[in-house]
Amino acid sequence: MIGDITIGQYYAAKSPVHRLDPRVKIILTLAVIVLMFLCKSFLALALAACVTIGVLLLSRVPFKMMGKSIRPLVFIILFTAILNLFFNQEGEPLWSWRWFHITESGVSIAVFMAVRIICLVVIGSLLTYTTTPTMLTDAIERLLSPLGIFKIQVHTLAMMMTLALRFIPVLIEETERIMNAQKARGADFESSSLLSRAKAMVSIFIPLLISAFRRAYELAFAMECRCYTGGEGRTRMKKMKVSLRDLAACLLVCGIAAGVILLNRYFPAVM
Repeated sequence: MIGDITIGQYYAAKSPVHRLDPRVKIILTLAVIVLMFLCKSFLALALAACVTIGVLLLSRVPFKMMGKSIRPLVFIILFTAILNLFFNQEGEPLWSWRWFHITESGVSIAVFMAVRIICLVVIGSLLTYTTTPTMLTDAIERLLSPLGIFKIQVHTLAMMMTLALRFIPVLIEETERIMNAQKARGADFESSSLLSRAKAMVSIFIPLLISAFRRAYELAFAMECRCYTGGEGRTRMKKMKVSLRDLAACLLVCGIAAGVILLNRYFPAVM
């Protein structure tokens, strides 16, 4: 399960999504996430889901890799769906047992919420899959540059956010390596009791914490050796420019937003 977590990884490919300006990708990702929450009817959500699948196909990110992003959140998706399934009492009951009732409205809302969460995970994962950490840092720095008026060190903030995101897959890989080493020494993380597994996790957290501090020290030392002094006066090898491709993507999202608003208005809402 640990190896299935793919947050913060980059998938190299030549696709229209990869070639988009990273600033535009961040803005459009936030816009699509907002659109997901604005969907009130099944048709509006279906439009947003079709857009999500279309972007996934254009990005050329394998469905198997995207499935790894969704797999760790299956419990949350199922838990949310079950809550909406049993605790929505509106409409005629389809099945009843004691105080548990499943209604047609509950089934609709459960499916609606599950599809929405999956679409949100896919859209959020595509941002890191199609953008390198370096470009992501530069894009965040450019977008947050107006905060420099308030004497906020925007470059430092962007660098911290990107390093934290970049270290997620590194720490996941380190956790898996430590778990395999502990299993070779007889540790049981699967078949023993809950208390025994909790105690066994201590043998993972301590080496992982030491490894995280060691990696942070090595990174800081490497940055000092390369005379890194912050964002002031730094130049960039690649200049970010908004192209016609980016403008077309913005117009497409605006059209989708108009479609979602119209579908919400003329078709009944699920909730």
